[in-house]
Amino acid sequence: MSVDTAEDLVTEYLRLGLSFDRIEPGFVDAYTGDPALRVEVDNAPAPDPAELARRARDLAAALPAGLPADRAEFVGAHLRALECSARKFAGEDIGFVDEVKAYFDVDIAPADEGAYAQAHTRIADALGVPGATGAQLSEAYAAHRRSEEIPPALVQPLVDELSGALRERVRGTFGLPAAETIEFEIVSDKPWSGFNYYLGDYRSTVAINTDLPQYLSGLPSLVAHEAYPGHHTEHCRKEQLLVADGAQREQTIFLVNTPQCLMAEGLADHALVAAQGPDWQSWAAEIYADFGLRFDAERSRALSAATADLLTVRQDAALALHDRHVDPDDVARFLQKWLLVPADRARQMLRFLASPLWRAYISTYVEGYRLLDGWLDDVAPGQTRLDRFRRLLDEPLTPALLRAELGA
Repeated sequence: MSVDTAEDLVTEYLRLGLSFDRIEPGFVDAYTGDPALRVEVDNAPAPDPAELARRARDLAAALPAGLPADRAEFVGAHLRALECSARKFAGEDIGFVDEVKAYFDVDIAPADEGAYAQAHTRIADALGVPGATGAQLSEAYAAHRRSEEIPPALVQPLVDELSGALRERVRGTFGLPAAETIEFEIVSDKPWSGFNYYLGDYRSTVAINTDLPQYLSGLPSLVAHEAYPGHHTEHCRKEQLLVADGAQREQTIFLVNTPQCLMAEGLADHALVAAQGPDWQSWAAEIYADFGLRFDAERSRALSAATADLLTVRQDAALALHDRHVDPDDVARFLQKWLLVPADRARQMLRFLASPLWRAYISTYVEGYRLLDGWLDDVAPGQTRLDRFRRLLDEPLTPALLRAELGA
């Protein structure tokens, strides 16, 4: 393995990343680089995880290899994540907290359940049942959720309408390549609610899972997260600005369980507010009214604020499951209790948390949202959150770089 130049190192990084898909299909979330390299990797002998770990270490030791500092930092962070994944695939016992740290460069710890109890108090107030707790609060929340269920026949038309409106807003605010396009499809039997498959050349397929109901308060966020100005928009702008215009070939691959994921999920969870502002509910209510659906924007805003402190519940569940080895049935009950969800919904969440590939991934949403929220708020004089959000779309930022900027 020769890495005499920056281009050699990037090629070896891409070859290494592609090799992980031979061990765990789906590990390569997207690849838009030279197809000949993928064919070469696919036709090579089956990779040995221990050898992949060694290659990751050797490439990290060779940095910067002529790469500019920002690109070297980006590649190095991802090589550390890949080394951990390879060690896991080789059968090495790595603690869950250490695994999350290696993948996403964040430290995690259980939250204070007292904050969850306080959130329940605010939820009860927002639902008009002040003082309600336990089963009474769960029943009130369930009744509210039922009132927000979208008829299955309207999911696709509403996705089309919401994505069209968001696309126009994003095109005017951030800009999009003229050729970009998305195809939405309705799927089932998946451990997630939505997924973006980026195909390259500014094209995506976005899958919407209908195993469980879609809700009036959730669908706009889902569309923004996966499409405009979330995952699809980020992929398009980075392909245009960093790959086509900047020749940063390391940006042609997107790998599961790397810092890319934390940055991307944090960005996507802030996407709806970036596109429509904090009062997005009023915008959504107008769209729903055209379909004969009534959406209580004021109550939705109150519940959104009330549930903010429940963000860490699913990460706490992952810590219980994988760090403290709590019985899965008890973890499901923990999710039901604090997230006020029925048993089937808790089981769907547990399915995601128990997946060998996705078990650590919940931290990308929790820690990604929190890190980016603080960074987006930390604007210099003359800047806005939208200026900061644009940097997330356009630059190869990492958690370490954001923390450094916040520290400065």
